[in-house]
Amino acid sequence: MTPGMLNLCVQLALVLALSVSTHGASAADYCDPTTGFVTVPLNDTQLPVQSPYDLPLNQRYEFVNSMRRLWVYCSDKPHSTTSHTKPRTEIRMQTYSSGVWQFEGYAYVPGGTSGVSIMQVFGAAKHATTLMLHVYNGALRYYDMQVVEGGIYDRWFRLNVIHDVGGNGTLAVFIDGEERLRVAGRGGHEHYFKFGVYAQSNPSHYMESRWRDVRLFTKPAY
Repeated sequence: MTPGMLNLCVQLALVLALSVSTHGASAADYCDPTTGFVTVPLNDTQLPVQSPYDLPLNQRYEFVNSMRRLWVYCSDKPHSTTSHTKPRTEIRMQTYSSGVWQFEGYAYVPGGTSGVSIMQVFGAAKHATTLMLHVYNGALRYYDMQVVEGGIYDRWFRLNVIHDVGGNGTLAVFIDGEERLRVAGRGGHEHYFKFGVYAQSNPSHYMESRWRDVRLFTKPAY
């Protein structure tokens, strides 16, 4: 390569880096965690909504222009008359017990929503869940512990969660294509993904999350 060509390559690289920086993107934005997976077809009959049992569904959930909005108040009733859990408006996906499964969705959490789970993997050996993603004061956390992503209020972000049930039970969480968390599973024989809002400790009075382009994937066995 001649000195002139090398200089041109350097200039192009600088222009690309400036463009990426200007648009708030990074190399991680172009990583696709769904590579190697196949889409599992879904329809609304396979996405039941759990919401306060004493209210019509449309008072806590709406699906308009391809966006699902789910909300709940800390004073709401649980999702059934026999439940002693905290208030929720959540969508449950199909059950799985083996293989590798992946949840994908674009999420939006309005400012002020706090003390709430917005996504979970239900099912474990000695617990109710094997993964929960909580929001506390604008940070997305693994349960109420380590921060997965900060500054999530009032912006759309891509969320992918991979659960390797057939392997070692490991779960990986990706934000905008970048792996931000990898943890061991908690055992259990049946699991399913849920998303929405489910009050946790010290919840805000009002809790809401919005979702679009929610998809379910699995990895073929070869």
